[in-house]
Amino acid sequence: MNQTLDKTDLKILRHLQRDGRLNNADLAEMINVSPATCHRRTQRLFNEGFISSVRATIEPEPVGHGALVMVGVVLDRSTKESFRDFEEAVLKLPFVLDCHLTAGDFDYLLKIRVRDLKDFSKLHGDRLLGLPGVRQTRTFFVMKEVIDNAPLDF
Repeated sequence: MNQTLDKTDLKILRHLQRDGRLNNADLAEMINVSPATCHRRTQRLFNEGFISSVRATIEPEPVGHGALVMVGVVLDRSTKESFRDFEEAVLKLPFVLDCHLTAGDFDYLLKIRVRDLKDFSKLHGDRLLGLPGVRQTRTFFVMKEVIDNAPLDF
């Protein structure tokens, strides 16, 4: 990232974070700049990596993925190779929404969406326990999603 962000850049980021479907003309009006300036700045924010993507947020229940599961994973070794092997394998699992290397009780924390408990049980036995280096998992079924994927506050 080559440049620092000014107030106009921050306004663009805030608005697009709330609604990625805003067209350039509406966004320019909201932040009081010309459409050309808005477009140029938005492109720069993409090009310099301040915005990584724009995508739709899908409601999980209607598409058959209503159960949210968090899984703490402990590896049998703490080496660069074991972390690399685990990460390469977990990247291939389409049901894993998030994977984070953590400090504390777990090496990794996974966020997984499935249809139901039966679906997760099958994935756990068939896929998760077979990941490279997995010594132990702890599963947490989410009872209620209070905040999920909240916008950054800046």
